[in-house]
Amino acid sequence: MTQVVSQGPQLDSNGLRQALRIAGGCTIGFAISKLMNWPNGIFFTVYPMLLLGMVPTLSRGVISQFIASAAFSAFIVLVIQGLFSHLPVVMTLLVFGIFCFLFHKMSSGSAFLFGALGVVSLSIQLHFSSYVDQGSSIYPLILSNGLAILLTVIIAAIMHGVFPDVTARPSRVMPAKPKESIRHEVLLCASVATLSFVAFQVLDLQDSISAQAASVLILFSLCWKAAGMAGWQRAIGTLIGCNAALLSQLFLYNHSDFLLFPVAILWILSFVFARFHILGGGIPGIGFGVLTTFGILFGQSLGPGQDLIYSALYRFSSVSVAIILSLCAVYVMHHLLNRFSATRHHTFD
Repeated sequence: MTQVVSQGPQLDSNGLRQALRIAGGCTIGFAISKLMNWPNGIFFTVYPMLLLGMVPTLSRGVISQFIASAAFSAFIVLVIQGLFSHLPVVMTLLVFGIFCFLFHKMSSGSAFLFGALGVVSLSIQLHFSSYVDQGSSIYPLILSNGLAILLTVIIAAIMHGVFPDVTARPSRVMPAKPKESIRHEVLLCASVATLSFVAFQVLDLQDSISAQAASVLILFSLCWKAAGMAGWQRAIGTLIGCNAALLSQLFLYNHSDFLLFPVAILWILSFVFARFHILGGGIPGIGFGVLTTFGILFGQSLGPGQDLIYSALYRFSSVSVAIILSLCAVYVMHHLLNRFSATRHHTFD
């Protein structure tokens, strides 16, 4: 009798090369930032994950959107913090308007990558820049973000050259949406992102950048029905990523100052979970949540004389609270906007 042995899903040739690109890209960015002792290592580690993980192909349009998002975010942060930091109400209204613009780009599909990267970059920079005091400057933050963007583009080009796709990929076509749904998604996501920004300023949560980023990343699904699943997947991804970081710390022990060890561990972890991300369809899900979780921990919290234990434990607890509160806000805004025909989502029933 012939027995059929069921096998788990396997990567095709293109998927394997994309996993290698993600692992190699974030590891190179992390290693260069640590060798050069550059600040804000989170940018150099996570940006390659975003570019190589969210977009399987590299084109002139992708590169243009990626660089444009950095220039746009830097300009907005300089204007808002430089001119309106002493006017919190005006600053909040401006932040809401800018988030509306970015989420409209995502919802309409005209420049999804520009909008997505702009939301993440702007949220992180606004969070960091709001804690700049009189004795420091905002310019190192802006410069490190811009340098990380340029370095990420170079790394992505090298990775695509070393690990090119074997076969051509079909182009993704964004589905058409009614104008009411676009208005719904823009207002819902911009409102929740602005509430997140205000909450993290009022509560003085300077060390909670991971939670603040998570509260924005779950909005990439753009609507309530998908956000609930995205929040659940983000929480699971965060839990797995934090445990992976804790396991990494056990292997590193007190040798994190020897760069070869964290580089090797980061490459192994990123390759394993990049495979999981690609098998899940290459969309922001559990695998992508794991990637960005330990990418943030490695980039921001790991260095000579530092360990990941406190950061990993604090990150999971803070991210869980942030996701729950953000989903509550999404639920309320979803039902509020569906009361009006001009902002009723097409998933309304």
